[in-house]
Amino acid sequence: MLVFLDIDGVMVPAKSWKSPKLLSDGFPEFSDKAVRVLQNIVSGGATIMLTTSHKSRFSVEEWKNIFIARGIYVKNLGKLGDSSFGTSRRDEILNWFNLNNINEDFIIIDDDKSLNALPSFLKENLILTSSMVGLNDTHLVTIKSVMEKQAHTI
Repeated sequence: MLVFLDIDGVMVPAKSWKSPKLLSDGFPEFSDKAVRVLQNIVSGGATIMLTTSHKSRFSVEEWKNIFIARGIYVKNLGKLGDSSFGTSRRDEILNWFNLNNINEDFIIIDDDKSLNALPSFLKENLILTSSMVGLNDTHLVTIKSVMEKQAHTI
């Protein structure tokens, strides 16, 4: 399973009245709820593909350490390529799927409302979070439903 993952508004809720707490690596702390949900997803060996605007700030190894420091143990981690300035998340994801022939299940976890305009074969695997709340247990129910649906289409 591939998990296309955004960070801001998913792992780190965007609360305009409060700055996120930075950990010693200089990156914000993830919400406890988001950590619990993501660990549940990746515990089965899922690959995380970072889509976040922060993806180029760190190497894959540094990203793995960022996740470990927040209680998420990711064996397989990748990231979408660097995008041109002004490229939307929607276009980045579409371009990735156009360039990569995948035969495995996937989900997209993001708070970017522009992803509602994805083609239906991608949008049906989209878990859209509220940027102020982030990923939580309600999303886990939806994620498991999407994963179950994918398992029945094989």
